[in-house]
Formats: sequence, structure tokens, C-alpha cells
Amino acid sequence: MTSVFAAIADPTRRAVLDLLARRPRAAGEIGSEFPRISQPGVSKHLRVLREARLVDVTVRAQERIYSIKPEGLAELYEWVAKYQAMWPDTLSALERYLDARGAGEKAKGKKR
Repeated sequence: MTSVFAAIADPTRRAVLDLLARRPRAAGEIGSEFPRISQPGVSKHLRVLREARLVDVTVRAQERIYSIKPEGLAELYEWVAKYQAMWPDTLSALERYLDARGAGEKAKGKKR
């Protein structure tokens, strides 16, 4: 089984997830969004996403329709949630730094 983290490590697979976040799509439609990747290459990316339980596939006649599987993102969400608590402090520190730097730049400009 492919882990969620291994699956999303690839930028093409992240792009596929971005497409599917908007709406379900047929495999051929997904493939048309990546003209530089062969159809077998796109199929491999879709297989990795399926194995990681990030997407579901529904067979409709000759089409395979892919959609996001929200519960597959739970592992990723749980991991990110552990770090989310520190974001406000980090962002506040960045804001203070940028404010101080901006004040320093203004003071330099007045001396000229």
C-alpha cells in the first residue's frame, strides 16, 4: 500500500488531486490536462492515488470516473494538525520582523 505522503510527494499527483477537488473527472479528461505525460503515465499516477486511498474510481460503461476520497486525506490532516497550533506564533513573529524592518527602511529614507 502506498502511503498518503509518498503519493502526494509527486507534483503531478498533487495536480491531479487539485483537479479532482473541483469535481470528479474521467481518466481521459485527467490525461488531457497533462499533455506531456503519456496515458500509461497518467494511469500510473492514478493507480498510486487509488492505492493511497486518496481517490475512488467508478466504472461507468467504458469510462473510469475518479473522485476525491475525503477520508483518505485524514492521515494527512492529522499530521498537519499537530503543527497547525504553532502557525499563529510563527506568523506573528514574521509580521513583527517585517514591521520592524519596514520601520528601519523608513528611518533610512528620512536621513537622506
